[in-house]
Amino acid sequence: MTTKFYKEGKRGLVCLLCRHYCDIKENQVGFCKVNKNINGRVENLVYGRVSALNLDPIEKKPLYHFMPSSVSLSLGTVGCNFRCPFCQNYSISQSSDIDNSSLISPSEVVGLAVKYHAKSISYTYNEPTIFYPYLRDIAILAKEEGIKNVMVSNGFESVEVLEDMKSLIDAVNVDLKSFKDEYYKKVLKGGLDGVLDTLKRLKESGIWLEVTTLVIPTKNDSEEEIKKIASFIANDLGNDTPWHISAFHPDFKERELPRTGFESLKRAYDIGKEEGLKYIYMGNIGVENPTFCDCGEILIKRVGFEVVYNVLNGNKCPNCAKELEGVFI
Repeated sequence: MTTKFYKEGKRGLVCLLCRHYCDIKENQVGFCKVNKNINGRVENLVYGRVSALNLDPIEKKPLYHFMPSSVSLSLGTVGCNFRCPFCQNYSISQSSDIDNSSLISPSEVVGLAVKYHAKSISYTYNEPTIFYPYLRDIAILAKEEGIKNVMVSNGFESVEVLEDMKSLIDAVNVDLKSFKDEYYKKVLKGGLDGVLDTLKRLKESGIWLEVTTLVIPTKNDSEEEIKKIASFIANDLGNDTPWHISAFHPDFKERELPRTGFESLKRAYDIGKEEGLKYIYMGNIGVENPTFCDCGEILIKRVGFEVVYNVLNGNKCPNCAKELEGVFI
């Protein structure tokens, strides 16, 4: 069932899963360490090798305007095409230790989603782009069961994968980690321009999009950079695009930095509002994150990842009948 995501290159085979476009020699792996040139084809070494499998509230992705209160079957493998020093899932994302003791087929994944009444399957925990062949096969079967597909991504998908996603993926949360290309290249080992292009392509495709920025003290929390991020979202993606600003806590290789304080997140929130963003949510800081209608009506209240109040009539405000942007049950 899997579609081929590679082509002939100058040195070997060019992997078409992400924007690194690794030209992989025979018996070598790409930058992600889990896609390998074997006998004239790029094999996805983590196909069916699940490292984490859980039932999560969709709000945990985080997605706040996509099927609120629904349960999502969440899975990940190992490996990543970035090298973020602050990664909170580094034990799997920065690992190439593949557990070959068990295999979970696409049909088994979808069967679990059906069994536990999950409304969606989320590809998360590590970067889903690097296991897209596996993801794709699951997503096709999920569609047949009326189950939606969600990606939580760093936004470095190849153009080829982005085109393929249009018919399969229903929602994506993309981490916009910085607005400095040098930081993306030198520290994260990605590229800002590629991520921005991905975000614009996703918005144009009609896939529901929400954006997350982990606000890290001294790294991306200057007023200038926060303003650039908020301005890009408002002007290039639309001011109705939800923006999640999350608090950093020391982890992996960034254990010497302080936690992000409430004041820092509130400043980012205020900057986002000044730039015209309608929906801004603060994460990892223990505050409520209500969704307001333009008329001022509170439409959805959340405590943590739990929706405790939802007065939407379908997707409409009960007070003024305005439609809330998003995907609703």
